[in-house]
Amino acid sequence: MEGKERRRKSAEYEAVVSAGPHLRRLQQAHAHLVVTGCHRSRALLTKLLTLSCAAGSIAYTRRLFRSVSDPDSFLFNSLIKASSNFGFSLDAVFFYRRMLHSRIVPSTYTFTSVIKACADLSLLRLGTIVHSHVFVSGYASNSFVQAALVTFYAKSCTPRVARKVFDEMPQRSIIAWNSMISGYEQNGLASEAVEVFNKMRESGGEPDSATFVSVLSACSQLGSLDLGCWLHECIVGTGIRMNVVLATSLVNMFSRCGDVGRARAVFDSMNEGNVVSWTAMISGYGMHGYGVEAMEVFHRMKACGVVPNRVTYVAVLSACAHAGLINEGRLVFASMKQEYGVVPGVEHHVCMVDMFGRGGLLNEAYQFVRGLSSEELVPAVWTAMLGACKMHKNFDLGVEVAENLISAEPENPGHYVLLSNMYALAGRMDRVESVRNVMIQRGLKKQVGYSTIDVENRSYLFSMGDKSHPETNEIYCYLDELMWRCKDAGYAPAPESAMHELEEEEREYALRYHSEKLAVAFGLMKTCHGVTLRIVKNLRICEDCHSAIKFISVVMNREIIVRDKLRFHHFREGSCSCSDYW
Repeated sequence: MEGKERRRKSAEYEAVVSAGPHLRRLQQAHAHLVVTGCHRSRALLTKLLTLSCAAGSIAYTRRLFRSVSDPDSFLFNSLIKASSNFGFSLDAVFFYRRMLHSRIVPSTYTFTSVIKACADLSLLRLGTIVHSHVFVSGYASNSFVQAALVTFYAKSCTPRVARKVFDEMPQRSIIAWNSMISGYEQNGLASEAVEVFNKMRESGGEPDSATFVSVLSACSQLGSLDLGCWLHECIVGTGIRMNVVLATSLVNMFSRCGDVGRARAVFDSMNEGNVVSWTAMISGYGMHGYGVEAMEVFHRMKACGVVPNRVTYVAVLSACAHAGLINEGRLVFASMKQEYGVVPGVEHHVCMVDMFGRGGLLNEAYQFVRGLSSEELVPAVWTAMLGACKMHKNFDLGVEVAENLISAEPENPGHYVLLSNMYALAGRMDRVESVRNVMIQRGLKKQVGYSTIDVENRSYLFSMGDKSHPETNEIYCYLDELMWRCKDAGYAPAPESAMHELEEEEREYALRYHSEKLAVAFGLMKTCHGVTLRIVKNLRICEDCHSAIKFISVVMNREIIVRDKLRFHHFREGSCSCSDYW
């Protein structure tokens, strides 16, 4: 008799499994279980619950759960794990609370799943409470739970806590290493991400595809081409399969590190591509000012049947804006909704204002802004409009735009700086003083500009007037001599790029020691003739430094590449790839 009952339950179990994650079939299987009297079987109910969760019906899953009179540890763990894995993170937390309320002791499986749910929801407070439960339950040294905690704290923007947990781990899995590296990278701590990657290799850890994706992204933040090339060699050397995600990361890295040629080579070598990889290549060309090439890739993308998305159109419109392709940009903007059903959003509006503004079509840019609804008229739109006013020296309109910008974001110090510059360029020094007094009263400070350069696999950082480098005297003397040579070649300082309260001679002194110039001088001192210098700046390059570096490229016969906040500038033989259109 018992053997017959086991066979019957086995058959019913197979029926539930064969239904798969399909709600209608599962409901039919459930009805059949009720008819046959097997609906009280814990194993059958557990399987039914997890499959209904996988089917995407959390409401049905909850109804089934309420029908269970005395859920056990296995059922709770299965539910929490399924809810977490299939995107029902809040429900995973709900089932965890019911588990505690039922006085069932959590296990490793419980904690790893509920911590993942907290990470996905960015619930820092709840996650720390669960962490305390981990200690009380005696799982603080469990490697799987620790790895989940590292991921949680990294995703919750608390990388220092993540690192503390990580450092306490006696053994680290690939998941823990990847979580720590990606956590640093996603929080903007690129150098720390690279440091952990190096530590991983030193300890004998084997990086996988996900590891390299995170480290390549960190490398992109740093703008270090040497590091990026080394990572590319590591990927090839370890024999990791070049999937579309990894190849796209390489395209992004080479583009953002200033070598769009290598980015295109990787892109062309891809056996398969998706909308992300095509968009990465378009964006790479755009940030280097190669608008024609960006449009060529865009048209080829459509011809290959790959459907562009919102991000693709941002990349295309941005490329048009940085290359002066106004007519092409108009056509793309007009067709995006009609051709692919992509409704223009804030990012696309910003690109259009930027494109018109850079092209000197201030009236058209302003009319475009005025045609936007109040919901669409976000600070980024006004910022693009203000940049156009400053570029084309329309100070009256610029002041009006800047005042609108400050009304929208009164706590952003950058807006006050732009307004102050506008007043200064218009000769309204009384208003300059007034704006700066407001900044002082509100405790707002201008963002400090800095530039970095990599020399012999080491990164060096410079800020304006920086004297922290041990070779400061040599760098300043070299730069002084360099700027005299540039003056002999025709360079003239642009004093409006300096602080307006300074006297003219003081302005020239302040301009001479901008971070970009210090980085260039150091790079010229430390590298051989013919080596390309690569500078990364956190802000936009100023007009004076842009002019000076063009002359430096002539007198020193060097190629100099500067990546600023918005784009790349390739200086060669006295000209820049942006054609002074930035």
